[in-house]
This record gives sequence, structure tokens and C-alpha cells, in this order.
Amino acid sequence: MNRSEINQIIRNAKEFMAVRSFILPAWAHWTPADWTLHKSVVEEVVENMMGWDITDFGSGDFYKRGLFLFTLRNGNIKRDKKPYAEKIMIVEENQETPMHFHWKKMEDIINRGGGNLVLELYMANAQEKLDQSSSVTLKVDGILTTINAGGKIILKPGESICLEPYVYHKFYGEVGKGKVLVGEVSAVNDDSNDNCFLEKIGRFPVITENEAPVNLLVSDYAKYL
Repeated sequence: MNRSEINQIIRNAKEFMAVRSFILPAWAHWTPADWTLHKSVVEEVVENMMGWDITDFGSGDFYKRGLFLFTLRNGNIKRDKKPYAEKIMIVEENQETPMHFHWKKMEDIINRGGGNLVLELYMANAQEKLDQSSSVTLKVDGILTTINAGGKIILKPGESICLEPYVYHKFYGEVGKGKVLVGEVSAVNDDSNDNCFLEKIGRFPVITENEAPVNLLVSDYAKYL
């Protein structure tokens, strides 16, 4: 991805979150120079990969297959006692986050406003592929729900779903309903080691630095700090 595209995605995200009255912490707006100034006190933010996270999953087309995320809080099982994480995401209409599951993380996915979020669901089989025959039983807003393998659940604003480990899921915004502000509340998040994608894809983007970053991504911390 070009840095100019990432910068524009961040600007667009800030505008959309402002419309939805979702306020980010002050450090979300720091410049690279601000990060350098404060680097002695941001160990938790950096080590736990909190902050801006934009990926096209190696597709080369962010709006077809990609995701905007901001990790607000996160623990680290090797470093601290915090057992939970929280993210905010923006999902465009028909913008796919590809099929994946987590080995360890349980998560609630919440439609915080905007359009509708569509999830397609399977169980993982013993080979960690799609189980085409087993139904999927989970809870939607605490209500026990069972769907066939590959079935869809559509979350309207205010609705949520609990995804346990080994539940394959992909999601995207429903066409014609607008972009979606999506929350995630979960156990500790480890995007480097706890994502099993059905296809071999890149989780973090390769960036062409065609302009200076407006804000640092979590994948920038090692380079800049």
C-alpha cells in the first residue's frame, strides 16, 4: 500500500468516527515526532500493538479486501496482567475481511452504528479447514443461535455476536446499507500469532513510502521507535 493511501484512510476514519461520536485517546493523533518525544512512557502501547492498524491483506485493493482497525487497549500474556482487549473497526460495504479463526481468542463483535455487518461462519475441522457439514452454534446478544455451515448472520446497529476459538468467520458490510462502525471486545489480542487464515495472506501491509506518515501504524513502531 502507498503511504498516501494509508494517510487518506486514517483521515476518512477520523471523520466517520467523529460523525458516530466515537472519540479516540489523545495519543491517536500524535505525529511521528510526538511519538519520539514520548517514547519513554509508551511501552504498553508499543509492546501490546495498540493504535492504528490498516491492512489490505496483501490484496492490493483495500476497498475490496481490507480492514481499518484501531486497538484501544490490549494485554500481553508475557508482560502484564490485563486479560482483555478492545478494538474499533470500520468496514466498508462489500469490503471483505477474509475467512479466519483464532486458536485462543474469544471475541464479541459489535455493530456500533452505521450499516449492517454480514458474517459468514463455519467450524474448523481437525485439519483446520472449513467443516462443511457441522452446524455452528453460538450466541447473538446472549441468545443461543444455530446456523448451517456457511450460513450468514447479519448484525444491525446495536447487535453483537460472540465468536469462540476455532469458529471460522469472514465479514463485510451489507451492500446498500453504508459503512459500519464495528467494535471488538475480546481476550488478549495477538495478531502476530493467533490468526489462522483459510488462505495464505499477509496480515500487515508492505508500505511504499511515497509521503510522510500522518500517524504511525502499529507496524511502524519498530521502525520509528
